Amino acid sequence: MAEPAVELDGLTRRFGSFTAVDSLSLRVERGEVFGFLGPNGAGKSTTIRMLCGLLRPSAGEGTVAGVDITRSPEPLKPKIGYMSQLFSLYDDLTVEENLRFFGGIYGLPHGELEEALPPALRKAGLEDSAGRMTGTLPPGWKQRLALASAVLHGPEVVFLDEPTSGVDPVTRRRFWDRIYALADGGVTVFVTTHYMREAEYCGRLGMISRGRLIAVGTPGELKGRVHPGGILLVTCDDASAAAGRLEGLAGVEDAAPTGSGVRVVPAPGASSGQVTSAVESLGLGDCRIETTEPTMEDVFVSLARRDSGGEGA
Repeated sequence: MAEPAVELDGLTRRFGSFTAVDSLSLRVERGEVFGFLGPNGAGKSTTIRMLCGLLRPSAGEGTVAGVDITRSPEPLKPKIGYMSQLFSLYDDLTVEENLRFFGGIYGLPHGELEEALPPALRKAGLEDSAGRMTGTLPPGWKQRLALASAVLHGPEVVFLDEPTSGVDPVTRRRFWDRIYALADGGVTVFVTTHYMREAEYCGRLGMISRGRLIAVGTPGELKGRVHPGGILLVTCDDASAAAGRLEGLAGVEDAAPTGSGVRVVPAPGASSGQVTSAVESLGLGDCRIETTEPTMEDVFVSLARRDSGGEGA
């Protein structure tokens, strides 16, 4: 079996008495687009800092691109790329100057840097803007430049922390096309995002809550595991009032108005048929009840709620 791009066994990070990452075990294969999801404060950024060699684990073991992250991080640097959530390039440098600077930071030899610049600019769609000051670029162009800087040196694994935050939907989709191109070329992409629709774009997902990994799988697997019978969409005249009555109904984990209807999430162990019967017993008047596929937001919210309540997923 080929060596994984990322392999963690009991990885833990404590800050005094606070455990930010709690015994994280995970395997990410080479060439995967792996999504890492969790609410603010769940431990995502702390995990990425450890994986990039920026923070020493308190306990556990881990390798990234075959490098032991519990030891010296120096051998890891040329093998990874990192794009932070906040734009980290220099506004007072040109596009090309930023690429040259970060190529040097990653240790790319001069000759290889000169050879890598033209295709990097072309793939980012910035070949006509090489001399433009970075501070004048639109947000989406800055994100493309940041990604180009992170992969200029040809890393084996690239870490993207909320890479499409603040860009429009069209730019976001084009950015993901670039991510797929990287994966097709054998690069492993480890990405955090809070856009649930983006989670659908990942090959596999890991969900973290309060420092613990609570679920791993493909989007389809997680949907089937967390909501095997689907969820209910109740269409009625007064969705807001109906949601209030459905919220405390036995067998209902969550009820949220959406448009002219209510998305009703069955509680663990409750079938869609049981919940349908309970909804009908409320006498909401003229309404339609149908089963629909859960979204990744439904899955994420249910897993986080169950974890907070002490239930496994």
